[in-house]
Amino acid sequence: MGANPWELLSLAPLPAESTCSINVLAEERRRPDMLRRVLLELAEQPTPRRWLEQSRSGQRLSLRFVAGRELEEALRAIARLAESGMLATLDHLGENVTSEAKAAEAAEAAGRSQEAIAARGLPADISVKLTQFGLDLGEETAWRHLARVGERARAQGSQVEVDMEGSAYTEATLRLVKRAHAAQLPVVAVLQAYLRRTAGDLERLRELGMPIRLVKGAYREPPAIAYPTKHEVDENFLKLMRRLLEGPAQAKIATHDERLLAAARARARELKLGADRFEFQMLYGIRRDLQRQLAAEGWRMRVYIPYGAEWYPYFMRRLAERPANLLFILKQILKA
Repeated sequence: MGANPWELLSLAPLPAESTCSINVLAEERRRPDMLRRVLLELAEQPTPRRWLEQSRSGQRLSLRFVAGRELEEALRAIARLAESGMLATLDHLGENVTSEAKAAEAAEAAGRSQEAIAARGLPADISVKLTQFGLDLGEETAWRHLARVGERARAQGSQVEVDMEGSAYTEATLRLVKRAHAAQLPVVAVLQAYLRRTAGDLERLRELGMPIRLVKGAYREPPAIAYPTKHEVDENFLKLMRRLLEGPAQAKIATHDERLLAAARARARELKLGADRFEFQMLYGIRRDLQRQLAAEGWRMRVYIPYGAEWYPYFMRRLAERPANLLFILKQILKA
């Protein structure tokens, strides 16, 4: 018999505003923003993380959004996407390392990913998190590792997408991607539409001509820093996306929202943008139908493929982004 489906939401204390996860699930349609906050709270809890990352049932669940624990599994996923005319970005999962040794290990794993992609001729770049490269230990530590993978990407003719994390890291991350861009390293900046500051950041990066990936954002933030409702985030994403597509920066539009995708396609046609100017991006395991549809229509389509043992925070943020994913997961548990 599989795990009790409600255990996944009861292994750690919940915020005071949501004392019963079962009630939250029952009210999902009426209160999606509350459910999102619950899931983001759980993403930061160590108890469910330890249990799920180490259990077989947890690892099976992760395969919905994570290609596997090993690099070879992720490479096979990239190859399958390539057969359908899609590109990929490969991400070795992990964040907030607390030692120089762990930061060096993360950089070495990123390097192995780059070498394997190049050796097999796969149409893929890599994505990195600066806290995984030691940003909590100091910007110079993170810079040293970012420069290494950036130089390798430049030699290979690929790119390095630098993920944006929680708002506590926004300024430092932007400083480092600008530094990398000034050093002529092929980095891609990531901006989050849910942050109130992003319109200004977008304009400053556009002036530099830096490639930009626009995402909605998936971390727990206070309303003073981030728009608190899905509607507000969607509207800001739409405004930023239209501005980003105007150039001169290469635009990477990361969303699964059909309304936003339709608006992006309409704007791209209006501006007569070529394939070199922009691309769509989606996450592994989410809306595969839309991924195939966009590729079949001739749009440049890239899929973000995560792999590795430290998958729990990423997994929970994916559930929070689209609460319907949670219902899918619970159905899989009930079938187990």
